[in-house]
Parts: sequence; structure tokens; C-alpha cells
Amino acid sequence: MTDFERRAAVDRVADLVETVATEPMPVPVREVWVYGDVALGLDPVERLDVYVTKDMLFGRDSDRAEEFRESHGIEGVGETVDADWAEEHPEYLRANANGHAAPEQCLAAHLIDDDEPIHLEVCNASFEDNVRQRLEGAMAHEDYAQILDPRGVCLWAEGQRSDEAFRKLRESEFAFPPLSGALEMLGLEAGEAETAADAVKQYRAEAEGATVRGDVV
Repeated sequence: MTDFERRAAVDRVADLVETVATEPMPVPVREVWVYGDVALGLDPVERLDVYVTKDMLFGRDSDRAEEFRESHGIEGVGETVDADWAEEHPEYLRANANGHAAPEQCLAAHLIDDDEPIHLEVCNASFEDNVRQRLEGAMAHEDYAQILDPRGVCLWAEGQRSDEAFRKLRESEFAFPPLSGALEMLGLEAGEAETAADAVKQYRAEAEGATVRGDVV
């Protein structure tokens, strides 16, 4: 799959939100946002960008870590991802390069297929807070590809789906400035905003299939 027709993209997001709302997740999810092409009303949607705000477990079931270390060779189950979820969905259990259970990768495995043109951002901070955190980090390191597109729409928060946000999304009623303009509104100078916007666009253009990025703020 290379892109989504707009209607299919919104339907896919609705399915994803329904999954979050009705099924156990590897970590508690507080919010689901979309940003980028689908929020802008584009058709087709080349990549579907989804942002998930998660809570951290803080070792809630750490006593079960040894069980999964022996059965799956993965550290930290019950500490960073829910042990009951892992027991029910071992096919979605994923580890990082250090062999520890990776919440963002587990969420991606549960929510999206490998061949879907979907990017999943996972963070413990809200979308707006992480937009600013990532912008500050990108400016400090001159790594503009790490910028999070601030043009987002919250579709689900604290257990409640926003039917009005979905309606506006389906009817392309959200109005956003160009990415460079949105970055200027966050404090970048015009020239730097253009450079940053180009870097973000290039980063997205090079992505293929499902991708995921996790942050802890």
C-alpha cells in the first residue's frame, strides 16, 4: 500500500481509535491525535500520521518480569508493558535493541500492519507539549527532521471519542497554515522555518510502510 484515499484514511483512524477504546493495550493510552496530511484535508493521504499519548507503568507488575524473560527472552514485561496484555497478545510483544520490552513498538504491532503507510508517534507527554519539546531539541541540534508537525487534531482523549472532530476531519473543515507558517507561529524565523519544513517533508518522503518513534519527556 502506497497511500490512502482520504475516506479510507479517516476510516482507518476510526478503526484505530476503536481498538484503543475497546481492547487492552500494552500501556494505558490517554490521547489519540492525527496530524499532517489527514488533518490538512489532503486527498490522497500519502502517509497517515498518528500521535498517541501514553502513561508509564512504573513497574506495576515487575514480579512477572522473570516469567517473560524465560518464555520470550524479553526483559521488562510488567515493568514497561502490561503483563496481562503480553500474555493475551504475545504476537505483538516487541523489544528494543537492548532486549527490553518497547512500549511504542508493542503499540505499533497491535495497532498497525507493517505494510500500511502509517507513522505512529508515542510519548508520555501531550501532543502540544511534545511539539514544543521536539522543536527545541531540533533547533538545539540543527536536526530539523525530528520536528513534530504541530498541525494536529485530537480525536480521542481520556476515554472519550470526539465525534465533532471526526466530522470535521471527514469533511476537511480544519484550517491550518503551511508547515513553515505553523513553525513561525512557534517562534522560528521565516528562513529557518522554511528550512525546517523542507527537512520534515524530506524525512516523510523517505519513509516506507509502517514506522514508529517513541519519546519519553
